[in-house]
Amino acid sequence: MTYTAAAAFGVLAALVLDVAVLRTRLVARGTFWATYPIIFGFQLLSNGLLTGLGVVRYDPETILGLRIAYAPVEDLAFGFALVLSTLSVWVWLGHREAHP
Repeated sequence: MTYTAAAAFGVLAALVLDVAVLRTRLVARGTFWATYPIIFGFQLLSNGLLTGLGVVRYDPETILGLRIAYAPVEDLAFGFALVLSTLSVWVWLGHREAHP
């Protein structure tokens, strides 16, 4: 499996978790999209720094080749999936605790 395919699968899995499994529907909320640029900015900073300095390297045959701030675009997809999954579970657990 390429890094690109894994990133696409991660995004799809996070969306299914948010919308269909936990039904938190964070991606349908304006608040999520209004605050996501903050996370995105720090992700670009950290990914760009690590890849720009050569701490992290990628096999060119497993990525698309499109880079943003030195990091492959797939890293941004993985970051989105990670953040969405974490927030979805957090909201779902909070809702369960508030409404036993």
